[in-house]
Amino acid sequence: MAAEGNKKLNQCVAYLTKVEIPVLKQTSRKLSTLIENVDHLDARSLAHVIKSDPLMVVKLIRYLQQNRIRQQAHEIMEVEQILIMLGLDNALKNVSAKPHVEDLLVKEHREALVYLLKVTHRAKVASAYAFDWAVRLHDLHYEEVRIAALLHDLAEILMWCFAPKAMLQIKSIQIQNKTIRSQHIQEKVLGFSLYALQHALATQWRLPELLITLMNDSHNDQQRVRNVFLAVNLARHAANGWDDAALPDDYEQIGLLLHLKPEEVMTIIGANK
Repeated sequence: MAAEGNKKLNQCVAYLTKVEIPVLKQTSRKLSTLIENVDHLDARSLAHVIKSDPLMVVKLIRYLQQNRIRQQAHEIMEVEQILIMLGLDNALKNVSAKPHVEDLLVKEHREALVYLLKVTHRAKVASAYAFDWAVRLHDLHYEEVRIAALLHDLAEILMWCFAPKAMLQIKSIQIQNKTIRSQHIQEKVLGFSLYALQHALATQWRLPELLITLMNDSHNDQQRVRNVFLAVNLARHAANGWDDAALPDDYEQIGLLLHLKPEEVMTIIGANK
């Protein structure tokens, strides 16, 4: 059974490595607007648009990793720095803002598109939390933490793009039986867990080691990893509504991270508005 699961995982990784990763149509539209207004085109404005889309971010990081030059001594995962290193024209030319996610799913898998948009929104919310907490913790490299939170659930986003039927099946089982662990459902339907896929993709795509570490929940005894871990959890639970049963524990854990009381955590994240 394990061998069969590994085979399916390897096949999925090979497919996702070969296929062109889609981006959100909104990202493509905003980038086009910026490019047309060439007088105001700079790395910061481009980075601002790109950082709202985890798919576009990983495409950019992948391109840099595949085209690293010898002079690049350190791994870079901050979007603005990547754009500066590649050059704006080169980045825009070689990292395509196409195809569009919506065009892949809208005709036959509209329900999957809804879930995908929810997951990408959740990723953006998590990245905002992680960024804010990193600043509060005086983490000078807060952008690294932001990007790690944004890409934490990348495998799930990709599977909504390319395996919508299987993901809808997983979602249906989760809704029917909330006691079964998500990992077990994923392994039953896909043959592997999304966590295993995420790690395999990160390795195959040679993503920065720091990024892989920051996205690895098993290292959450480290402050920066814990920041990402808690931000992702909060975004996931809050997406169910501010009455989600898991939130009080989240507030407690975030309070320990930030040296705040749970009520103060609720205030800074806007839970009690």
